[in-house]
Amino acid sequence: MKGIVSFTLKLGACLGFGAWCLGFLAPPVSAQPVKLTPDHHPQKGVPQGTLTKIPKWKSKVFAGTERDWWIYVPAQYKADKPAAVMVFQDGHDYARTTGNWRVPTVFDNLIHKGDMPVTIGVFINPGHNGKYKPQNPWRVSNRSFEYDTLSDQYARFLLEEILPEVGRKYNLTDDPNRRAICGASSGGICSWTVAWERPDAFRKVLSTIGSFTNIRGGHAYPNFIRKTARKPIRVWLQDGRNDLDNVHGSWPIANERMAAALKYQGYDYKFVYTDGAHNSNEAGPLLPEALRWLWRDWNKT
Repeated sequence: MKGIVSFTLKLGACLGFGAWCLGFLAPPVSAQPVKLTPDHHPQKGVPQGTLTKIPKWKSKVFAGTERDWWIYVPAQYKADKPAAVMVFQDGHDYARTTGNWRVPTVFDNLIHKGDMPVTIGVFINPGHNGKYKPQNPWRVSNRSFEYDTLSDQYARFLLEEILPEVGRKYNLTDDPNRRAICGASSGGICSWTVAWERPDAFRKVLSTIGSFTNIRGGHAYPNFIRKTARKPIRVWLQDGRNDLDNVHGSWPIANERMAAALKYQGYDYKFVYTDGAHNSNEAGPLLPEALRWLWRDWNKT
């Protein structure tokens, strides 16, 4: 009984903290073994791109915040040819060459095979606006506000600050069909919001365990989709039947409603429903499949 009371008090304090218990909503680290694909590992004869950590970014769109970020540049990049671009929220998790995602390695392999275009990866963490930055990158103070809010603010942050900064050094495409955005949990709904608000700038979305629940009103998206003329967005969704079910809503039901609304409006979408929980144990190994689906016709347009 004491343990239950203690947990209840801790959860209540977390929810009342003002940041919507960010660590609770973030994908946890699991000790369970995950079976990755060959595309998650370096392959003989495949050129390796470079991953560079960029000096902390101090934002004007999100005034008073700073954030860590990284840029991946494939070995095949040539300055005279505009590169496709893909943005990842919670970038620290995707930019690693260990773990379940290993995006730089997956990009190396898929670009080499021609399964996706020459693509520059931009990995961005949410902003922190406190005096002391927590060691856990999932708990930075501005994460929920930036990711879960239904507005064009995060899209403006990318289009007015981040992409122009990357474009100072690299030749990026302005073709929205060659701009993709990816995230998990609150990063997943953020990715959808960017494309929903600015389909003239981003038209490919990869969302896993997306928080289409009532954290900051995201549960309304299925209704918006049904009542709004179809936008030129291609979206790959994943969720698990054992995902979260809490005060904000049910993640599995929310993603099912998103998929049903996308089907109703005739979107170019794919919904992969697995048995997993709120982590990347199943979505990570699916990354090469998801990227191939998103970019399946890149060299035909």
